[in-house]
Amino acid sequence: MKSCLLILLVAVAAAAAERLWPEYNYHEVEGIPRFEAIKQFEEGTDFDGGRIWGGQSVNAGAQPHLGGLVITLTDGRTSICGSSLLSNTRSVTAAHCWRSLNTQGQINQARHFTIVWASNRLMSGGIRMTTNQVIMHPQYHMTLLHNDVAVIRHNHVNYNNQIHSINLATGSNSYAGTWAVAAGFGRTNDFTGSPNPDKRQANLLVITNAVCDMTFQPGIVIGSTLCVGTTHGSSICSGDSGGPLAIGSGNTRILIGITSFGTQWCTRGHPAGFARVTSFASWIQGQM
Repeated sequence: MKSCLLILLVAVAAAAAERLWPEYNYHEVEGIPRFEAIKQFEEGTDFDGGRIWGGQSVNAGAQPHLGGLVITLTDGRTSICGSSLLSNTRSVTAAHCWRSLNTQGQINQARHFTIVWASNRLMSGGIRMTTNQVIMHPQYHMTLLHNDVAVIRHNHVNYNNQIHSINLATGSNSYAGTWAVAAGFGRTNDFTGSPNPDKRQANLLVITNAVCDMTFQPGIVIGSTLCVGTTHGSSICSGDSGGPLAIGSGNTRILIGITSFGTQWCTRGHPAGFARVTSFASWIQGQM
């Protein structure tokens, strides 16, 4: 009996060891290299980054709620993320875009965001506003990426054919089995991507948290996490953090997820995690 129990414990430990940690060292591993890659491309030099893996390029008017974030850190380096426009003066993003840990356990803190709307290029064109008014969720956990939500206060931006707000999901719908659209400026591959600097979008299938939890270390996927499967050939990737996962179309679009975490391998079929908007709608609305 004791030997059977020992074998079972070893098997459980081995299974847990194979489960993955999310890529939490965002700015150094993901955001800063992606900024440099996009900057080099737009300046006409070599480009080794990309965008959402398996998606398609979209024009400036597509995903009118998506705001690109050019992030200036307090140490002078520059990173990127995404955001979603909620009103003329409020947007929402991931808290780790504003503050995150590096591999040494030190904090990478943003000094300010420059939000870019109505452009399919991150470094040029469109409407651009700079702000340092960012409110992180009070229970944001930098290591586990729980409550990975932040509201951005910015100057008034006018709506037009290329800029428009998105509605917040409310209620108790889990959205499991629903196809949704993610958008952002992240790369298209694990290590290299196409020389396409445009924003991209991809259709992603929402999966149950029970299925998602089998990939990540225990305690990562919680009730306020929403996950998508990526085995069908698309995923979020480096640089997409903070961006939207939405359903619907036109002015009826609904934000159901805020891009939070994946693994370092965005093309290998691992699930990706989002902050579940229904879990945070009341808090977000309280910041409006």
